[in-house]
Amino acid sequence: MLSKLFPHPILSVVLIIIWLLLNNDFSMGHIVLGTLLSVILPIITASFWPDRVCINKPWLFIKFLGIVLYDIITANLLVARWVIGSNQQLKPAFMELEVELTSPVAISILASTISLTPGTVSCSLSADKRRLLIHSLHVEDTQAALQTMHERYQKPLLEVLKPC
Repeated sequence: MLSKLFPHPILSVVLIIIWLLLNNDFSMGHIVLGTLLSVILPIITASFWPDRVCINKPWLFIKFLGIVLYDIITANLLVARWVIGSNQQLKPAFMELEVELTSPVAISILASTISLTPGTVSCSLSADKRRLLIHSLHVEDTQAALQTMHERYQKPLLEVLKPC
C-alpha cells in the first residue's frame, strides 16, 4: 500500500523541497500544495521510471552531495578567474569517461553532476552507454581529470545507487 502511494519516495522528498525553495514561501498553503504535488506527480509518472533506484548508503550520498556542492563553488571561482584573465592560457578538451554505472537514473545523475560543475559539460552518451563524452574548458592532464571525475562522482554513485 505504501509503495503504491509513494512509488518513488526520494523523488517525492526532492519535489517538495524544490517546490518550497522555488516559491520562497514556507506558508501552510505552499507546504500542503507542495506535499500534494510531491505525492501525485510520482504516481502519475511512475510508468516513465522503469528502474527503481534505492539509496544504499545514505551517509555516503550526503557526503557525495557535499563534494558536489564544494566542487561547484570552487569551479565557479576558477572559471571566473579564467574568464577574467587571459583566454590564451585555456586548454579546452573533449574527454571520454568510461561509465561503470548501469542504471539509466544513475548515469543521468553522473552526467548532470558533471554538467552542474562550471567549466565541464556532458555532451553525449555512447549508444552502448559505456562512454560519456565530456567537454572541459581547461584541462592540463586529461587522464588525471577523468580519474578525478571517476573518484569524486562515479565511484560514490556506484556504491550509493543500487536497483531496488
